[in-house]
Amino acid sequence: MTTATRPEHDVDISSKAFWDKPFDERERSFARLRAEPGPTWHPPLPADFPYTEAGFWAATTHQDIVHVSKHPELFSSAEGVAVSPMPKEPQIAMSFFLTMDPPEHTIFRKLISAAFTPRQVNRIQHQIERNAKDIVDTLVGAGEVDFVTACSSLLPMYTVSDMIGIAPADREPVRQAAETLFGAGEEAISTDQDTLTVMIAQVELLRNAAIEIAEARRRRPEEDLMTNIVQAEVDGHRLTNDQIGAFMILLSSAGNDTTKQTTSHAMLALDRNRDQRDRLLADWDTRIGPAVDEFVRWSTPVMDFSRTAVTDTEIRGSKIRAGDKVALFYCSGNRDAAVFDRPGTFDITRNPNPHLGFGGGGVHYCLGSHVAKTQLRTLFHELLTRTPNVEIGAPTWLRNTFVHGIKHLPANFPR
Repeated sequence: MTTATRPEHDVDISSKAFWDKPFDERERSFARLRAEPGPTWHPPLPADFPYTEAGFWAATTHQDIVHVSKHPELFSSAEGVAVSPMPKEPQIAMSFFLTMDPPEHTIFRKLISAAFTPRQVNRIQHQIERNAKDIVDTLVGAGEVDFVTACSSLLPMYTVSDMIGIAPADREPVRQAAETLFGAGEEAISTDQDTLTVMIAQVELLRNAAIEIAEARRRRPEEDLMTNIVQAEVDGHRLTNDQIGAFMILLSSAGNDTTKQTTSHAMLALDRNRDQRDRLLADWDTRIGPAVDEFVRWSTPVMDFSRTAVTDTEIRGSKIRAGDKVALFYCSGNRDAAVFDRPGTFDITRNPNPHLGFGGGGVHYCLGSHVAKTQLRTLFHELLTRTPNVEIGAPTWLRNTFVHGIKHLPANFPR
């Protein structure tokens, strides 16, 4: 970690007050930073841990985020990927191969990819279709509900549970642990516990659940992804119990909350932009693919990650020193007018749409993007064709510097 000082930019994107503002207000600050000739230096974000850092470079343009993402030889993930100050150890425990660089990262990505055989992908798709139908069955004529609880949060965790082999009776504790892990700061406030204590408890629950299933599949293989994971081998490497536990933490948190948040944001956007909803339904087969990409761009559920410079380098005139943190603000890159026409408009026909919702490309591009898109396509077909008269209320937003989250979303499914 560098301790050198340098001038801090006068646009505040570091304070709690900034991150408590609505998205559109924060976007005005990011727009000012995108107009700068290169990345800008800022003081560290508020810390949930007794840990200090010098600050960070803000990569706010689409161009800069892609550049950093595609050059792991210059910008490492191994020192951690959180923008908020956080010790390296809990980041590694929660992020698995997100906090690895090639060649180590390459090995583990291949191991996980090897488990997604065509047969497993087909099986997962059928499970998603069945679960989406079952969820919407409960919404038809349900009256007043919280859309997040009754819909958004269900399909991704059902999908993760089916993939890994979590029994239906154990799904709810796993879902709660995953959601708490993503919103640990708020959970700590509500329980008077420190954030690290809250996070460790959820990590252990998810880790132990995965290890128990992995050991069971080694003894008695079944037709599920966990069996493929314990049997996968690449270049003589197999995943250990600890590594499978770490993958479970990544899958159940990142794979759950991101799709959940995208679902909530997309439902809200379609309600507020009825012309877009009508346009989608008028030509579903042609428009659902671009629409899903717009759902992801619009929501940008993961707002930021970071990298650490491994050598002195330069980004458009900004001199980055070895050890400097570089924050990748996907929420800003996805509103970059240099790349997106009318970026503040929700447009399900947007094409091209090189959004950063699955990362900026390179070795860390989201491994689960196909599964996420399948869930969104399937669920929204059920929702829009079977509940055409649903009314959406005002959202309650999650206070977070990492997740662009909707905590509650009132919905009325007329009886």
